[in-house]
Amino acid sequence: MLKEFKEFAFKGNLIDMAVGIIIGGAFGTVVKSLVDNIMMPPLGKLISGVDFKNMKTILEPAVMEGEKVIKPEVALNYGQFFTDFLSFILLALAVFIVVKKVLVAMKKEEAKPEPAPPEPTAEEKLLAEIRDLLKSQN
Repeated sequence: MLKEFKEFAFKGNLIDMAVGIIIGGAFGTVVKSLVDNIMMPPLGKLISGVDFKNMKTILEPAVMEGEKVIKPEVALNYGQFFTDFLSFILLALAVFIVVKKVLVAMKKEEAKPEPAPPEPTAEEKLLAEIRDLLKSQN
């Protein structure tokens, strides 16, 4: 059973998948940064300087005792949701474009006709004739 597990765990496809997951996580971080740091500030400025991350509806305010929070606030953070949703849409769009390009490239590769085998040289033809003559004499 251990041998089978080793064969499964160290197959090329599994390692390729692990590398893809790691790169995908890093790609998600880059897209999130793009949304948070590049796209949302100008969009917030367009809408009268709104910071989307701070947009929320407080359902129950925090209970404080001096500087100490006794009970945290309960709020719907719809601004953060909007930012995360935009990140998701951009990430999904990027993955869609990459997969579409890969599929197009694979179809082009499949569509290539097999090259015709080269015509035998005069020497190869002569050797084939000799071979056939020797076979017919036996």
